[in-house]
Amino acid sequence: MSMPFYVSPEQIIKDKADYARKGIARGRSVVVVQYKNGIAFVAENPSRALHKISEIYDCIAFAAVGKYNEFESLRVAGVRLADTRGYSYDRQDVTGRGLANAYAQTLGTIFTENPKPFEVELVVAEVGSVAAQDQMYRLTFDGSVADEHGFVAMGGSADRITEFLKQAYAPDLEFPAALKLAVEAIAAGKAETQASEADESKTNPSAEPNPSASIAPEMLEVAVLDRNRSRRLFQRITAERLSELLRA
Repeated sequence: MSMPFYVSPEQIIKDKADYARKGIARGRSVVVVQYKNGIAFVAENPSRALHKISEIYDCIAFAAVGKYNEFESLRVAGVRLADTRGYSYDRQDVTGRGLANAYAQTLGTIFTENPKPFEVELVVAEVGSVAAQDQMYRLTFDGSVADEHGFVAMGGSADRITEFLKQAYAPDLEFPAALKLAVEAIAAGKAETQASEADESKTNPSAEPNPSASIAPEMLEVAVLDRNRSRRLFQRITAERLSELLRA
């Protein structure tokens, strides 16, 4: 009788985490930046139909990187939870913290109980009536939650983007300045990735690095939670408006 193959629980968890990180690292970057009058979401996303940034409820929005079908299922579940809670109780009972906790429980359960973890990373952000009340929560594939302040970056170039933002970010930025900073940070992360590809091409002639790290407005998805809007604080920035802001 053959003995069953044994893998330690520690090794299973490590393999799942490595698998999820590799999937997330292939995703295009997303930056969430707090500015004077709200919170800005900037994603490198050439698709006009498959959004990485979405409204969840009133003053709450959602951004994600990773596998689209997985984070889209989480987004839909979040919208349903928010609508149900707001209808059953009160709209003020729907909070970013409550949604972040619900997502954390879901991701944690999937990570521990399913053979394959979700290859996703999320930000749930809520804009308050003043900047001190703004909230940003970063959730990772294993259900971990971090309370972020000022800015947060996700995706394959997150480390490089975070270092860039640490050096250049300042509180109380106006929206155009915050937008340009986020775009520059994403471009810096992209440039470093391409530099790594160029180094690889020297040892692997078949590797072809991308020729440019610049990001055209049509390659960006941008939205804001603007505390000064009277209705629906979430607003998408059109490509035309985005081009004007980046040229200014």
